[in-house]
Amino acid sequence: MLFGVLYDRYAKMVYNKCYGFAKSQKEAEDLTQDVFLMVFVKLASFQGKSKFSTWLYSFTYNFCVNYVNRDKGRKISDRSNDISGEEYRLSQEVTDEHLLELQVEKLKQALDMIPGEDKTILMLKYQDGVSIKELESTLDLGSSAVKMRLKRAKAKVIEAYNSLP
Repeated sequence: MLFGVLYDRYAKMVYNKCYGFAKSQKEAEDLTQDVFLMVFVKLASFQGKSKFSTWLYSFTYNFCVNYVNRDKGRKISDRSNDISGEEYRLSQEVTDEHLLELQVEKLKQALDMIPGEDKTILMLKYQDGVSIKELESTLDLGSSAVKMRLKRAKAKVIEAYNSLP
């Protein structure tokens, strides 16, 4: 009963995060179900040091990163299909919006090149607006350690971004 309330409240957030990794509705739905099954099993590990939504987001993110790492071959083949579509679009007129999309795609590629822990902390901070204080609780680290990890993760993603063509 209570777990159903959690599901109703957070299913959309979990699905959206899973969809970002899966890139297909069916796969995202499957991942969402898998996440909630694991949350049911691991719910006792929630210690209340951060908001539940932050803990669940971090849990979902790590689950999806592990999923992608287990299935890297599929991810690479999906990307090769995207490139052929990209080449077609480049043969058309290039708009400012399209250039911004290319930069976003390049950033996504750079994020995929850095370690999962670094990607997680960057996404939590900059995509989801998690505060330093919440990161301290979630990661069980001090303020200076969180800030240093963010600094190092940013340096890694910039290095990866600059290495891309």
